[in-house]
Amino acid sequence: MRSRIKNYLSITKKEWNGMVILLIIIVVVLAAPYVFQLFRKDSAINIKDFDKDVALLNSAKGNGTSGYPAADEPLSDEKAAHPVLFVFNPNNLPGEQWKQLGLSERQISIIKHYEAKGGHFNKKEDVQKIYGITADDYKRLEPYINIPGNEYAANKLAPGEVIEINSADSAKLTRVRGIGPAFAERIIAYRQRLGGFLNKEQLKEVYGIDTIKYAEIKDQLSINPAHITKIKINEVDFEGLRKFPYLTNKQTNAIIQYRKQHGDYRSVADMKNIVILDDVILRKIEPYLVFK
Repeated sequence: MRSRIKNYLSITKKEWNGMVILLIIIVVVLAAPYVFQLFRKDSAINIKDFDKDVALLNSAKGNGTSGYPAADEPLSDEKAAHPVLFVFNPNNLPGEQWKQLGLSERQISIIKHYEAKGGHFNKKEDVQKIYGITADDYKRLEPYINIPGNEYAANKLAPGEVIEINSADSAKLTRVRGIGPAFAERIIAYRQRLGGFLNKEQLKEVYGIDTIKYAEIKDQLSINPAHITKIKINEVDFEGLRKFPYLTNKQTNAIIQYRKQHGDYRSVADMKNIVILDDVILRKIEPYLVFK
């Protein structure tokens, strides 16, 4: 029994050497951090230089001309303690002047976002409709708001007058009440990709035109499908078809490749053999296709 236990616990010289090496490695690893700290000296931080660098950084961030902070800074709700009130036109008013009037950076950002989406102040009360403008803010600003009467209305459509949207240029589109230069450019850019509008509802596909904006402009517009530029589906290449907004790049490639393998399309029914084109997509694109 004893000899059996002795044989079980006994180790060879080779195993012993291995254990010694392992112990040495463990000791080195455990001691390394202490040795490192012993020989490394941390450089002292010069607080004055640090404060100077922070001041320079803050100064650089605040040197913008927009009147509100850079995109990576949080927007402040702090308002000027002593606002300077003066007669002003709220349309395209610089951010710095809004700040002088006593609005916060967050409120100014909301106003600028509204203008970027084509928003326009037609009357004093429109300022009050801006999200974030409180009743107290409007009460304080209202006596100083001055929107020239002919600024907005002079070139706008008369009641009952309409503009045909598929042929109108940007100048004509800006005559529509509710459409400014930014919206006019977006509508024309989308119309070019699409080939033209079949119905007014498609305007909701233009970035920034939501249900409210659509309701505001729809009665001032008309649609003439005769102005639509159709796609010659048996001639168009990948680059020509990929700009069409109703098709993904994958669907566009499938249409081109199927035509190469099976010949020209005779009707939209031939396109039903393309797996990734369902009936909804086919109904949507059919009015824009020419199969001759």
